[in-house]
Amino acid sequence: MNWLDQDWLQTQPPIVQQTVGYAQQGLELARDWLVSPAAWSQFALIVLAWLAAAFLTRRLRPAIARLLTPAPGQNTALARARRMILTVLPLLLPLLAYVIAAVGEGVITSVFGSGAVIAFGKRVFLFLAIRAFARDVLTDPMLRLLGKFVLIPVGAIYALGLLDEVTAWLRGTVVPLGDLSFDLLWLIQFVVAGGVIFWLGRWSNDQTGEFIKKQQEMRPATRQLAEKAAEIAIFGAAFLILMNIMGVSLTSLAVLGGAIGVGLGFGLQKIASNFISGVILLLEGQATVGDYVELDGGEAGTIVRMTARAAILETFDGRWIVVPNEDFIVTRVVNYSDAGSANRYEAPFSVSYDTDINTVPGIIEQAVSALPFVLQDPEGPDCELRGFGDSGVDFCCEFWVNGIDDGRNKYTSQVLFAIWNALRDNGIEIPYPHRVVEIRGAAPTGTA
Repeated sequence: MNWLDQDWLQTQPPIVQQTVGYAQQGLELARDWLVSPAAWSQFALIVLAWLAAAFLTRRLRPAIARLLTPAPGQNTALARARRMILTVLPLLLPLLAYVIAAVGEGVITSVFGSGAVIAFGKRVFLFLAIRAFARDVLTDPMLRLLGKFVLIPVGAIYALGLLDEVTAWLRGTVVPLGDLSFDLLWLIQFVVAGGVIFWLGRWSNDQTGEFIKKQQEMRPATRQLAEKAAEIAIFGAAFLILMNIMGVSLTSLAVLGGAIGVGLGFGLQKIASNFISGVILLLEGQATVGDYVELDGGEAGTIVRMTARAAILETFDGRWIVVPNEDFIVTRVVNYSDAGSANRYEAPFSVSYDTDINTVPGIIEQAVSALPFVLQDPEGPDCELRGFGDSGVDFCCEFWVNGIDDGRNKYTSQVLFAIWNALRDNGIEIPYPHRVVEIRGAAPTGTA
């Protein structure tokens, strides 16, 4: 068939000429199939294979779902495996059609000596399975992206029988990059292999992290250090595996490693310092998640998260403060320990000079001891005389509690309320400032 002006075609770019050639071959193939009894028989077999697969899927899918669906609340390894198998049920219809068509292909080939049409149908069924896999089975955003833009196009090219031609064209298209060069096929393989390997690395890291967090016998700092070490090991191994698969020699990365070293020495020295400080903190355990700390700069709060670069403090009013790990090493840090430790606080007050101060300690200690959050161990409430002020006698009640008086827990405020009520119930006056004004000389008299 020659339905284009050959002179015009010779003036077009090679890609246009190649596309027109493929189109001509496709039209000739379609014409041959339309007038061939063998082709019509194979078309009929493809339709029958799809109808039979649809009938079997309608019968088998509910039964398989009932058989594999675990009981509600089960989270064993077997239950998770059964749920994973249920996610691939959308592939049942195209795969059954593919199998039935493959069985019929042998019969058709033995009768007519050709099975080109049914082979095309099998590739179409496989493409439908690939599309269902990318659309209905993959749930991770990155894998769905690879499925949409890589897996489905490759399946479509394979279904059309052009995979070898497209592969050869990609391999022949070289992209120069300075002293380096690579072909488009290598780039696509690198993106796909890298995406899959690092997705597996992230999944492995999540599973490892969950396992480590369940080891309650380990100290929190040790668990965090183990999580960071596992993360570095997993992604380091993923990087080495990717380089090995893609045939990249690790010795060729020496120049890149040297450049990174120079960058760490200059622009990235703070990042490197914070990273090393974070490792030291995790090893020594001087500050870990759950500790209430106060830094020299005034930052105070509970450590809710420790990253490779910084620690995140949560203040009593819900704000998060990001503190570089280096600050925990080079500055003074007050650590009030974890939320379950005992801490001592003071509640100052004053009484009038008319009070019998010998009775005050017993009254106050008894009132404060009655509060449910006040501890008797390591020491019960202790009311001490602190001095003689301008307006009254100064006392202070020391008490121990579990946790931090950080704004959420109004320990000191409740103790002061108890002191006020105890003094009022015992008729003890809390003084307020008095000033005596002395006027020397005769008082001035008014004139009419």
